[in-house]
Amino acid sequence: MPDILAYGKMLHSREPDPKDYDALVEVGKAIKTQAEEHRLKVLMLQPFANFEGWPKGSSERKDAFERAEGWIRIMEAVGTDMLQVGSSDATGISSSIDDLAGDLAELADMCAAKGFRIAYENWCWATHAPNWKDVWRIVEKADRSNLGLCLDTFQSGGGEWADPTTKSGLIEGISREDLEARWKQSLAELSKTIPPGKIYLLQISDAYKMDPPIEAEQNKEGLRPRGQWSHDYRPLPYDGGYLPVEDFLGAVLQTGFRGWLSIEVFDGKGPNKYSDMLECSQKAMSSLSKMLGQ
Repeated sequence: MPDILAYGKMLHSREPDPKDYDALVEVGKAIKTQAEEHRLKVLMLQPFANFEGWPKGSSERKDAFERAEGWIRIMEAVGTDMLQVGSSDATGISSSIDDLAGDLAELADMCAAKGFRIAYENWCWATHAPNWKDVWRIVEKADRSNLGLCLDTFQSGGGEWADPTTKSGLIEGISREDLEARWKQSLAELSKTIPPGKIYLLQISDAYKMDPPIEAEQNKEGLRPRGQWSHDYRPLPYDGGYLPVEDFLGAVLQTGFRGWLSIEVFDGKGPNKYSDMLECSQKAMSSLSKMLGQ
């Protein structure tokens, strides 16, 4: 979505309103034309946030479903069939798995009418579903054929193993040995639990160890520490990070998954590392090939 807004600004000299869906559909059609000219396909529209769990009858729930309708229109315009939904980091939402799954089931039915799928991703700073187990429980409960998972090396490694608020960069209050054992157990469980057909893609990035650590509190935008970390400190694997990304890729492949591997980096140092997107893309492909080789 940020790319659609930026391209809209490039076309019309001003950024469109994120809820002006008529304007965004036109931008989406222009993007589809560009993609077709270069023989590219848009894999997915993201990041659809803070959708599930709002109280019935609330203005927030009404807004969530209106946004969903608008985003589905944009998906049609750009020619993609998959919507990524991040597990909500909003306050004031239900903690009930029935409520969270019920909303996602309703959204899945809206998407199914268009032949679209939903990839539900755990965001490691989410309010109620920060881990892969949490989103998998919700997807299982929702029980829709077009609802699956978007797994992510950063979201799982950065949530279950690392911590940007500590000097060590690791989750503390537990021995290193126990932390490693717990991480390995989680990966073993993932590899045996999730059917490969329910993993729609794996997003791949690493993370920088924060020095000094991020303050263990929300910032002025209300973003939690791991969310702050996510926005600017996610390089390519083998490019300065420290997460156990190979471990996570291995566990996902052990499920039998052979779908899309998607490089998703947010590296604030990127402009100093890469002269253009071609160089960045080539290094990304090299990084991915090395991961698969390992």
